[in-house]
Amino acid sequence: MQGFTSKAPYSYRTDPTVPSFDDHGPATVMDGECVLCSVGARLIARFDKAGEFRICRSQTPLGRALLHHYGLSADDPESWLYIADGQAFTSLDAMIRAGRRVGGVGLLLQPLRLMPRSLQDWLYRRLARNRYRLFGRNNMCEIPDPALRARLME
Repeated sequence: MQGFTSKAPYSYRTDPTVPSFDDHGPATVMDGECVLCSVGARLIARFDKAGEFRICRSQTPLGRALLHHYGLSADDPESWLYIADGQAFTSLDAMIRAGRRVGGVGLLLQPLRLMPRSLQDWLYRRLARNRYRLFGRNNMCEIPDPALRARLME
């Protein structure tokens, strides 16, 4: 499922398999071992001046539960989730929306909205499936960045 997910807003709140979490602001669920995702998480921590974003690694119980709730899998490299105002978005669309909300360097993603959705999804799939080969691996939690660590949800 790419782009907007069709579940009702805040549907995860009534799903007994999803642990409760602070959802007062936007949240992202991303691969905690991907260098590209770690860079994205650090950029969110740096440019989200309102301090509203929460970041969850897909390898955590909460991350797995949220992904599963929206029909995604933590084991699928294409699973990147953005939840804002109870609505969930995936794929490059999610990244573009998150970039717009965080501002700063995130606004550089906005021209990608002009691409047809099929091209956005193709580009996202190529990057997602090759991210370890192209960018490598690391552990997001080992990054000594207090601003990022403060946003991580377990």
